[in-house]
Amino acid sequence: MPIKAVFFDLDDTLLWDERSVEEAFAAACQTAATATGVDPKQLEEAVRSEARSLYESYETFSFTSMIGINPFEGLWGNFTAGEQPEFRQLEKIVPTYRKESWRLGLLKLGIDDENLAGEISEQFGSERRSRPYMYEETLQVLEELHGKVKLLLLTNGCPALQQEKLDGVPALTPFFDQIVISGNFGKGKPDVSIFQHALSSVNLSSNEVLMVGDKLTTDIRGGLSAGIKTVWINRTRKESNPEITPDYEITHLSQVHDIITELFNS
Repeated sequence: MPIKAVFFDLDDTLLWDERSVEEAFAAACQTAATATGVDPKQLEEAVRSEARSLYESYETFSFTSMIGINPFEGLWGNFTAGEQPEFRQLEKIVPTYRKESWRLGLLKLGIDDENLAGEISEQFGSERRSRPYMYEETLQVLEELHGKVKLLLLTNGCPALQQEKLDGVPALTPFFDQIVISGNFGKGKPDVSIFQHALSSVNLSSNEVLMVGDKLTTDIRGGLSAGIKTVWINRTRKESNPEITPDYEITHLSQVHDIITELFNS
């Protein structure tokens, strides 16, 4: 059956979020290095470790795991949208969480400086916001697909944060017929219900859709569970997972065209 819609993940599928985060860490850690002499890479590792541990200690952790919000989004995002009460808890938690992650990271390297921790935690957020990177092929591929198939953005995350990411790249949103954000729906990928909701929103059956995403554990596992053909965008040639087998694996978004053509002719 011909493909009538393509569902795209957002982070590290269309947006190069990993690069944005890495560069924000590099800039903030260099500020700390200049001030104290610490090794910036060691500080980044320490802050990432402390942030994960602290994030998992909050009672909101099960909710953020379900919605698909990672610890490093908490280091810069504002959780001002979303109906669930957990978002209001996160909104209160994150100012302390950000500063404490950096304070503990510095302390791990022998630097006890609460003021510096506060300064670089704010810098990290500013640096991340100033880097809304897209992959170079993103807009061209969407433009080529637009009007030929329906396009739906299916992203995990807080509504406020995901919208802020989209606002940073205003050329992206107009290509999509629908945008589904897990924080609005109430469950995130790989829960099959969010895929069923996405199918319903475009009034299509699972065999008429492709799901394109970079994460086997969310995009691919969830798509497979919903009976959707899945496309794993594996730009950096990560190792495969024998328990999660996508229908297709690609290294460049433009290869989606070949898959659609193949399915049309099959």
